[in-house]
Amino acid sequence: MGIFGRKDDTAETVGETAAVTADLAALTGDYAIDPAHSSLGFVARHAMVTNVKGTFLDFTGSLHLDGGDPTRSTASIDVKMDSVDTGSADRDGHLKSSDFFRTEEFPTMTFRSTKAEALGDDDYRITGDLSILGVTKPLTIDLEFNGAAKDPFGNERVGFEGRAEIKRSEWGLTWNAALETGGVLVSDKIKLNFDISAIKNA
Repeated sequence: MGIFGRKDDTAETVGETAAVTADLAALTGDYAIDPAHSSLGFVARHAMVTNVKGTFLDFTGSLHLDGGDPTRSTASIDVKMDSVDTGSADRDGHLKSSDFFRTEEFPTMTFRSTKAEALGDDDYRITGDLSILGVTKPLTIDLEFNGAAKDPFGNERVGFEGRAEIKRSEWGLTWNAALETGGVLVSDKIKLNFDISAIKNA
């Protein structure tokens, strides 16, 4: 059973159908992303032979979920670019510099959704505007709904996993270095990974 109002095929009686509808309706509302239990990560190919993984440690975001109509669901995320963490202080410093993120001039990366779709089962797709270095381009994210639960502190939570790919050059992230053996130091294609836990607003 998904979050956006699809009926459970096993709910054959009126009572069961009503219960399913009520459960889904209860998930409708506004949510704040919980950074302590969420992650925004990326993967880049380094020197043509290995993957370097990184994450952003400082971000805020909100979701609006509609249990009856997925097209009315929305998402908004703001990321502090100087919170990048790849496990190497030198590499993080390079990413923050004028070669890459230019964090002093462009401290924040943003995403604002423009479209949401239900694909079937627990799979969804959200499209929106991703802004980096003052450049705004469309981004499509494939999402899997991981479920909903009430935690021990009484918070109503929902969870999603997401995946996307971008070409960083489309946002002006063009720095690179040629390798003697051919190819470049940093891939243009970047994989994005999201693990989101969000708490329903009171």
